Amino acid sequence: MAAETPVCDFGRKAEDFSLKGTDGKTYSLADVQGPSGTLVMFICNHCPYVKAVIGRIVEEVDALKAHGIGAVAIMSNDTDAYPDDSFDNMKRFAAEHGFTFPYLLDETQEVARAYGAVCTPDFFGFNADLCLQYRGRLDASKREPIPDAPRELFHAMVRVAQTGQGPTDQIPSMGCSIKWRNPA
Repeated sequence: MAAETPVCDFGRKAEDFSLKGTDGKTYSLADVQGPSGTLVMFICNHCPYVKAVIGRIVEEVDALKAHGIGAVAIMSNDTDAYPDDSFDNMKRFAAEHGFTFPYLLDETQEVARAYGAVCTPDFFGFNADLCLQYRGRLDASKREPIPDAPRELFHAMVRVAQTGQGPTDQIPSMGCSIKWRNPA
C-alpha cells in the first residue's frame, strides 16, 4: 500500500536511538550526526519505490557529506511478515548498493514510531541543532527513476547546512507503507 509523508513539523527535535547496524556496530543519533545537519532515512530492501532510487540515495548521501551532513538509514518493517527485509538481506542490500552510511535494524519499531515514519523511503532532515527542517522527497521519481529530476532532497539539505533552515515548500515523499507488527 502506498503512503505519503505528512507536512514537515519544523523545529521538532530528532529522537535518539540505539540500533544495530549491518556492520555489527551499534549506533546512536550522536554517532551519525553531522556538524551541519543529519539525514535520517527510513528505507527497506523490498519496496519498489526504494529500489527505484537507492542508487540516487547513495549518491546524494555521499554528496551531502561534503556539506557536513551525516546520514543513517533505518529499516523498521516487520521482518517476520516481510522476510526480504531480514537482517541478513539488509547486509546484502547495503553491500550490493555500496552504502557509505550505517544501515540499522529497528526490530521493535519504536524508532519508526518515535519519528512518525509512514513509508519507505521517508526522509527526515535535521539542522545542526537536530531540529527538523525537511520532510520531503528525494526527487520526483516514484516507482520508476526520472532521469535528470531536480535534486530536491540534496538542495534542501545543502540549504539546511548553510542556513539552518529548510525550504518552506516541500513535496511529500511517497512509498510503501511501513509494515507494522501491530498497527497503531
